[in-house]
Amino acid sequence: MNKVLVTGAGGHIGNVLVRELLAQEQEVRALLLPAEDRSSLNGLDVEILEGDVLDIGCLRRALQGVRVVYHLAGVVTILPGQWDLLERVNIEGTRNVLRACEEAGVGRLVYTSSIHAIAPPPMGQTIDERLPFDPARTWGEYDRSKATASLEVKRAAAQGLDAVLVCPTGVIGPYDFRRSEMGQFLLDCASRGPKMYIDGAYDFVDVRDVARGHILACQRGTRGEHYILSGARITVQEIMETVEAILQIPGPNVFVPVWLARWASVFTPLYYRITGAKPKLTPYSVHTVTSNCQISSEKAQRELGYRPRALPQSIADTLKWFLDRGDLRRAATRHQA
Repeated sequence: MNKVLVTGAGGHIGNVLVRELLAQEQEVRALLLPAEDRSSLNGLDVEILEGDVLDIGCLRRALQGVRVVYHLAGVVTILPGQWDLLERVNIEGTRNVLRACEEAGVGRLVYTSSIHAIAPPPMGQTIDERLPFDPARTWGEYDRSKATASLEVKRAAAQGLDAVLVCPTGVIGPYDFRRSEMGQFLLDCASRGPKMYIDGAYDFVDVRDVARGHILACQRGTRGEHYILSGARITVQEIMETVEAILQIPGPNVFVPVWLARWASVFTPLYYRITGAKPKLTPYSVHTVTSNCQISSEKAQRELGYRPRALPQSIADTLKWFLDRGDLRRAATRHQA
């Protein structure tokens, strides 16, 4: 049993985790949906297996010869009205993975939870691992699904499965092949002309640090424990100004009051569903950047040796990656990276 299985390997965190594992000379098997875009894994020495976490038989086959599982597969959405899908994939899919791991005698499972799965304290209080996973105290459907799945992993660990959990905050960084919400936001910030922003902030972390945090949790984490993988707090305005400074793009930027953004976000989900455009302004996104983002990764730093890099460097590296791919036209004569 020498292989490492990564579910959700084609996603942003997933493909970067695969790259980190390969750099450590690990033998990686990637589980992808049958019709899933696999371009993020092109050129990598990885065994690709088509399957679905909803198919327990498929998981049993995927786990043959596997000693470590990184379970990242899941639905991430900031749109409302997705509960049925979230319940099937994020909760039932995780239950299937747990069952298959128990049957196969897997050495260790690392589950990718979310900072949003942790019950939020009042504004001004620090979010850390002393807070529980509580589906009843989450804000959105996605958060509830991840909190429920996290409790399932905790329960399996209490019953003997060697499982640990990691909780990333907002993820940014290169290798963003599918243009995450934050990747698209950085591209929007890089466009010329007026850009709108609200008075909000959140904690963001480099995807490469999240991937390394997964590996550290696998190597050093305590069974049943969860570890927050955070970066640093930054305001929406500071992100825009950082992008503009890197690419030497002048403003102006237009401030939008939070109350107006909340009002507009009531109507935007229908627009995104009709047009198929990547969601940006939704009730969930407005809530996120106006919620408590005083988040600590002290436990992961102390117990795992986790060390996140500076956010300006992450933003610069992401923009350079987009530039090199041709997704972002060079908007200045100088690019700091």
